[in-house]
Amino acid sequence: MTTALIVIDVQQSFAGRPYFEADGLPAYLAAQNRLIEGFEAAGLPIVRVFHVVPDASGTDPFSLASGQVRPLAGLRDFDAALTVHKSRHSALVASGLDVWLTRQGIRQLVISGIRTEQCCETTTRHASDLGWDVIYVPEATLTFTMQHPDGSPLTPAQLRARTAAVLAGRFARVMDTEAALRAVTDEEAALA
Repeated sequence: MTTALIVIDVQQSFAGRPYFEADGLPAYLAAQNRLIEGFEAAGLPIVRVFHVVPDASGTDPFSLASGQVRPLAGLRDFDAALTVHKSRHSALVASGLDVWLTRQGIRQLVISGIRTEQCCETTTRHASDLGWDVIYVPEATLTFTMQHPDGSPLTPAQLRARTAAVLAGRFARVMDTEAALRAVTDEEAALA
């Protein structure tokens, strides 16, 4: 077992943000849940990452006190090999994830989760820079409409395409869900 699936920030907290859009949610959840199902079937570890912010009042949906730091509705239930809390964009900063991955002998990561261009992209770049092989699965990431500095919209589809373009070949192998599962299964079988 040398590959782990990283499920980043797939938490109910996002539904409490004004920018949350449910339009792309069904397709995203289908891809995310398929990755989880595939990793479970292969007996490979799945890591759950939650983003948390310090806020004892519970008014911020990303604070533990809010009760919203829990799996997003519709996410397949799974037994995480590890659950970590992060407070930075990269899941590898001050979460202990890097230490755990190294101790487990994990050499390859499959990145998925929320938000495409933020925590998923940042974790991918960071993991690559630290020496992990990375598979990035754009369809198993979710994001929301943003605005260019001139006020024009930047759609989730545009953000996914841009993120895939900047990561491909430099920081990760970019694949769809089924191709990623085939690659991981084939690579794990070759090591057995």
